[in-house]
Amino acid sequence: EDLGVKHRLWVYSGRRGVHCWVCDDAVRKWSPALRAAAVEYLSVVKVGAEGAGWLCWAARRCAGAGRRVCAGGVGLAVSTISLDQWPQHREPLQSEFPKKRDSVQRWELLKGKMERTRARSRGAAPSAPCFADWEIMLQYCFPRLDINVSKGVGHLLKSPFSVHPKTGRISVPLDLQRLDQFDPFTVPTISSLCHELDAAGDDGEQEDNGETEPKRRARDYKKTSLAPYVRVFEEFVEEMEQARRGELLRRSGRCQAGT
Repeated sequence: EDLGVKHRLWVYSGRRGVHCWVCDDAVRKWSPALRAAAVEYLSVVKVGAEGAGWLCWAARRCAGAGRRVCAGGVGLAVSTISLDQWPQHREPLQSEFPKKRDSVQRWELLKGKMERTRARSRGAAPSAPCFADWEIMLQYCFPRLDINVSKGVGHLLKSPFSVHPKTGRISVPLDLQRLDQFDPFTVPTISSLCHELDAAGDDGEQEDNGETEPKRRARDYKKTSLAPYVRVFEEFVEEMEQARRGELLRRSGRCQAGT
């Protein structure tokens, strides 16, 4: 959003990562220098009081995920992540954490204490504000970008629907409207798809409606667990094509107006 790009296809890598395919015409023409600048803008290199403005920018984008990550059971390693330089906060928190029922309550305790600390620091308090809660959100929620892949125009890229060589899982497009329901462990694998295609082939032979084998095989994917992911990809391409046609019409209108 900050960089003005619109056509973004998010693709699960098949293992631990996510790829963002940016398909805007202007972005595809960026030089390596522009690509590197974009990645640097989106990278959190150093966090601290002197970078509070940047930290605030990044933390706002993680805030929605912070509670969900805690609710998922991620332990807050407060003593090792962010509070070493603020022992006056670390020790009280370590004594209060065991009294809380779960990670969500511990997160709310930490966040409330940090917010009160920052509020006091805006007054006459001599100590620097503590951003431990923001730093933890960045540690767990802010993406780690692969700089070399993003800035190099000649870098090898992994296509959607390719197979991860170690897990066997398919690199599938993500439906952002149902992202909370996405489970990487249920993504189709090459083995599961082979079984599903064999089953679909057996059903097709029983139907035997006179359709040729290549044509029947070409549509068999619709009977597999890959079908919804293909539809996400098709919708992305259709949306991008509509936007492209609209831009061509606008350009044509401007040219006619100019003549």
